[in-house]
Amino acid sequence: MASNLETLGKTLVKASGGSLTGYAVAFGELTVVGPAARVLHALTFLRDHADGRFHQLIDLCGVDYPERPLRFDVVYHMLSLVKNHRIRLKVQTDEDTPVPSVCGLFPAADWFEREAFDMYGIFFSDHPDLRRLLTDYGFHGHPLRKDFPMTGYVEVRYDDELRRVVYEPVKIAEFRQFDFLSPWEGASYALPGDEKAGS
Repeated sequence: MASNLETLGKTLVKASGGSLTGYAVAFGELTVVGPAARVLHALTFLRDHADGRFHQLIDLCGVDYPERPLRFDVVYHMLSLVKNHRIRLKVQTDEDTPVPSVCGLFPAADWFEREAFDMYGIFFSDHPDLRRLLTDYGFHGHPLRKDFPMTGYVEVRYDDELRRVVYEPVKIAEFRQFDFLSPWEGASYALPGDEKAGS
């Protein structure tokens, strides 16, 4: 199986005309990489090539590597029912450079691209309706980026007095101090609830 994937990877990279620049086989799966600017050509090639025939876009997602200059991977998972193969295409981009939208080629990419924009802030040029999908319209930031705070920036709650939903800045409560004494040693001060124990 792995040798078949190796052969397929070599064939596709060689015949792609530069839209695919490399491949790897790991865990029984073939991954090809290419430049983000040529992703439309790469996916058209994978769809139409006789050894590929990847006619279905199964998934499209983002991955964040903040330590890299091109911090985002955009990952396309393709399926060929004719050849019974799966393939993964990865392209890299940064926070400012848009990746060409593939909605015209695979209409299923529409909401996947919107989700990647919403969660990671990855821009897709020529997308017909690139707006937030899973977060609120006034949401600040992109929650799946590794530098997004775990608490978020605002807290949303229902206010009984105002009878509406309100947004407030997150307030982090003071953290308790732990003395890490074992239960056998005991604390040298009265613990909450033990005020009556000494009398």
